[in-house]
Amino acid sequence: MSEKDKNIDVSENTESIEGKEYKVRYISGMYKNWFLDYASYVILERAVPHTSDGLKPVQRRILHSMKRMDDGRYNKVANIIGHTMQFHPHGDASIGDALVQLGQKDLLIDMQGNWGNVLTGDRAAAPRYIEARLSKFALEVVFNNKTTDWKPSYDGRNKEPLHLPVKFPLLLAQGVEGIAVGLASKIMPHNFIELIDASINILKGKDFTILPDFLTGGLADFSDYNDGRRGGKVKVRAKINKRDSKTLVISELPFGKTTVSLIESIVYANDKGKIKIKKIEDNTSDTVEILIHLPSDVSSDKTIDALYAVTDCEVSISPNTTVILGDKPKFTDVKEILRFSTENTLNLLKKELEIRLSELDDAWHSASLEKIFIENRIYLTIEDCETWECVIQNIDKGLKPFVKNLKRPVTEDDIARLTEIKIKRISKYDAFKADNYLKSIVEEIKEIKYKLDHIVDYTVEYFKNIKKKYGKGRERKTEIRNFEEITARKVVVRNKKLYVNFEDGFAGTSLRQDKYVAECSDIDLVIVFRKDGTYFVKQVEDKFYIGEDVIHIDVWKKNDDRTVYNAVYYDGKSANYYMKRFNVKSIIKDKEYNITKGEKGSKVLWFTANPNGEAETIKITHRPRKRLKNKIIEINFSELAVKGRNSMGNIATKYGIQKISLKEEGISTLGGREIWFDSEVLRLNADGRGDLLGEFSGDDKILTVYKNGTFQISTFDLSTHFESDVLRIEKYHVEKIWSAVFYDADQKYYYLKRFKFVSSNGLTSFIGENPDSELIALSDYIQAKFEIEFGGKQKDRNKELIDAEEFISEKSIKARGKRLTTYTVKKIIEIEPEIPETEINNPENTTDLSEIKSDKEEPKSEPEFEVIKTDKDGNRTLFDL
Repeated sequence: MSEKDKNIDVSENTESIEGKEYKVRYISGMYKNWFLDYASYVILERAVPHTSDGLKPVQRRILHSMKRMDDGRYNKVANIIGHTMQFHPHGDASIGDALVQLGQKDLLIDMQGNWGNVLTGDRAAAPRYIEARLSKFALEVVFNNKTTDWKPSYDGRNKEPLHLPVKFPLLLAQGVEGIAVGLASKIMPHNFIELIDASINILKGKDFTILPDFLTGGLADFSDYNDGRRGGKVKVRAKINKRDSKTLVISELPFGKTTVSLIESIVYANDKGKIKIKKIEDNTSDTVEILIHLPSDVSSDKTIDALYAVTDCEVSISPNTTVILGDKPKFTDVKEILRFSTENTLNLLKKELEIRLSELDDAWHSASLEKIFIENRIYLTIEDCETWECVIQNIDKGLKPFVKNLKRPVTEDDIARLTEIKIKRISKYDAFKADNYLKSIVEEIKEIKYKLDHIVDYTVEYFKNIKKKYGKGRERKTEIRNFEEITARKVVVRNKKLYVNFEDGFAGTSLRQDKYVAECSDIDLVIVFRKDGTYFVKQVEDKFYIGEDVIHIDVWKKNDDRTVYNAVYYDGKSANYYMKRFNVKSIIKDKEYNITKGEKGSKVLWFTANPNGEAETIKITHRPRKRLKNKIIEINFSELAVKGRNSMGNIATKYGIQKISLKEEGISTLGGREIWFDSEVLRLNADGRGDLLGEFSGDDKILTVYKNGTFQISTFDLSTHFESDVLRIEKYHVEKIWSAVFYDADQKYYYLKRFKFVSSNGLTSFIGENPDSELIALSDYIQAKFEIEFGGKQKDRNKELIDAEEFISEKSIKARGKRLTTYTVKKIIEIEPEIPETEINNPENTTDLSEIKSDKEEPKSEPEFEVIKTDKDGNRTLFDL
């Protein structure tokens, strides 16, 4: 038994089996000790990265092997794997996979050949066909033998780095994911440039924020990121745009997904009937392009929402920042890791400077001794020496008059080096050259000492230099957004039909022979009202029981404040008749509620469900009764306030009712709907978030103008999607005249046009089809004015003021307009108009300029983002965001 086994707490017994005695060792003790050893090994040596260099052991060994093999040329990956096996004891497969993953992160390894595709999920070619070498960034930042601590390899034949001296927040730049025993780590990759800027802020004592950035791009909501701590959450989305009204384009992927997995989730949702698509095309190569073709009867905006709600176009990621600090795992956050990395970088740079300073001191000492030895001909004193001791003594004696000028004592090793100087070198000794060499050493020592005294500034310059050399092309790829919560029930395709059998008391999607109710999806909820006043909400199923005496059944929408229920009911306790109007905005599924007070004998006599708050007029006929003055009364529900579902209502009558009949159909009592635009999530809402666009009803529309010179006129449907570069958004008015200044890339001149926006199909450009054309200014002021400042050879020319109304009359939106000038233009800005008293008081004006609010202090040279509130006549109030 080994010494290790002797220390293991196991119990042994001797048992007799078939006449033979056997020693039986129970595994409980072995499990207790060996499992802990195994768990510790997996955590520390395999799955979790170390804070010092941000690498797992296999990654560290790969980089160490590549450095040992490095000669500037590419090496076969198979050779790299074989070389790494000297240090890594777990086989070639794990090394090969880790090497490919390192390469695909496009930071430390320069690749050649087919290394797979992170967009499509295609695997890399076999190791014998692909090649790699260390990138210039890795060679500069990761390695330095002088500052590396070493340890023996697993078999003792070689030595490997304990940690690599990485002078960069590599762990946060690359990200990592690993699963150990009872422990996991998931750190998302961050932006190269932003990490450097944050490190500089740390060194300067400033606050900083860092957010993940993914190679696959996409959109991300980091509002719950919580600096990567456990319990945080990140929502990531694919970037989906509308090519036209029936074609969607996915151009960027959510982190962790490939085009294959994404398309599979979309096809699955289509097969389940949650979305409706015609076909999918995958044209992905170097960039993502997935085309989704829609049927003619499907809304593209609602399909985008449905893709986010029921497919992998939106996924939620839970970070778990676990690292090895010292010899123990630690749960931390990305800010703490960056602070540690920045401090580690500063210390490594300081250590490198100190090592270099020591080398320079040694070089100065050796050069000074050599100068003294040769210029004072001390070498002549050893001509008669017959022993080594005599040589050392004579040289030491000859140096003594000069040692006071040296920085440290002369050692026997120093004297030994002097004896190794060749006669040829002594004979060709150049004192002037030697003095210059010593001066250069002194200057460099002075420079090193200055850097050590200003180590923080030196580290800041180091980071800036890294950013300058390697930051190009590493700008942020993932767009930071705030996402609006998408309710799946509101956006999934209603691919099923709900039926009801009132006699049997059943409803469901499979009762095709019974009465049709409405279209629905399999995740919708159904609301059911009974004659006794009870009602409940239930999930759609193939067949479910709803009870007897059902008076109403329909698909129910949560938080629906526009559907109003009008009811008259009899109270079994007081014998009074009550009338009420109410909403059912929220309710617990499968729990029964009651329209009435719930007293025995209560029942509903009149009930209507009104999707737009309609309020009918009813006629109540009383039972014959002596001294009853009003045998018939009329009730107009519009005179009742809409209250909550638990309200008792108002007394309609205290006398017995013979019948209730409809006198007049109702109209909506809710009026128009106020719509807001939330610029943070780029979505419309009716909840008061963002800026009020106005009150909308019927055929009212919204005008959106973008900074690239395109516009769209859309309905006020809350599912409408907007691009991120919104310039103006407001209620659309057909007669409003706009003035636009733009640069026409085809004609190479600046133009001014006045026009009205007209309805079009999707995004439409009003400055021409050339994508290089540029919108300079857009105004809806009646007396819009623009100032031209000239440049080039005409830079001394006086500025020219253009009155848009006098310069050009209103034209079609398709017209190019009128050329402003043929001279070289430096810039064109809009001038705040002066509003004459007569125009302010003129009621015929289409725009009431007295209501315009502007906080512009000086003319703006380019369009700013604005939200415009307009009334029914087109008058506007401007809100600067």
